[in-house]
Amino acid sequence: ELVGRMGMSYMGIKQHCLTLERDGYLDTWRRPQKMGRPEMVYRLTRRAHDLFQADSNRFTLELLQSIQEIHGPNSPEKLLYSLYERKRFALKEKVKGETVTDRAKSLAKIRDAEGYMSEFRIDDGGPQILECHTPLQNVLDKYPIIGRLEQEMFEQLLGTAVRREETRNSGLYECAFYFSA
Repeated sequence: ELVGRMGMSYMGIKQHCLTLERDGYLDTWRRPQKMGRPEMVYRLTRRAHDLFQADSNRFTLELLQSIQEIHGPNSPEKLLYSLYERKRFALKEKVKGETVTDRAKSLAKIRDAEGYMSEFRIDDGGPQILECHTPLQNVLDKYPIIGRLEQEMFEQLLGTAVRREETRNSGLYECAFYFSA
């Protein structure tokens, strides 16, 4: 995959991955295959997340805290709901496709450009959009309602029921949005 995307040789990519692993930015594990040897898989470590776009920062959290102090305990959630409604409306104009699969591919591409490290995949669990980073990590930690708002936004954009599964292992973040095509 990396060879095709980067236009480099296999050994060139492997050398870069080994360097990134040595420096603590990548982690590796072997993923079993139905037949043959297990596949070597790389994933970013928590240390690598600091290198990627992060829209949420201390100012955002302080702003939400101030809104809560001024307007009451439910005001941050109301604000986030309003924000996701606007975001969904804007994405509705950008997400293209006649089928659920086409719309999912389009949405994954848009989210990837927004810093979510997003990709459309089909595996044994069916079609999914897999995200390996969120630029909203610290806001999501403080306001988990964002997970539900994202799931609802995906459902409306794809036009089908969506199940959101978030996984955090050893400081790594992964979020899968499962749906039926």
